[in-house]
Amino acid sequence: MLRSLKTKPSSARGVSADQRARILQRNGFTCQICGAGPGEPDPRDPLINVRLHVDHMIPLSEGGTNADSNLRVTCSACNQGRSNLFTPPDQRSINLLALIRRAPRIVQMEVFEFLKRKFEG
Repeated sequence: MLRSLKTKPSSARGVSADQRARILQRNGFTCQICGAGPGEPDPRDPLINVRLHVDHMIPLSEGGTNADSNLRVTCSACNQGRSNLFTPPDQRSINLLALIRRAPRIVQMEVFEFLKRKFEG
C-alpha cells in the first residue's frame, strides 16, 4: 500500500548471483503470484517469453532485508508497478499452479493423472 507521496532514496539491492539462483531454485523457477514459468508467453506481450525477477516482499525502503525469507520470484507482469509497495503475504493467495510446479515430479505426475481421469470422456 502506498504510505506516502514523498519519494525515498533508492537503496542498493545487494542480491548476489548465488542468492538469486538459490531463490529461483527454491521457488521452482515460477512466479509466486501468477504461476508463470520461463519459456511461457508473457501475458502483456505474447511475442516474448516470461522474464523472472527476484522480488523483495517488504521493500528495502520500508525496512525489508535481503534475507531469503523476504525474497520471492515474480514475473515482469506481476512485478511491474510494485516499486516500494508492501503486499502482505497471504497463504490463501498462493497460486495453485505455482504450488504444483514446486512439487516433486512424482506429485506432479499424480496430479496430472488425476486431472486426466477426471476430465476424460
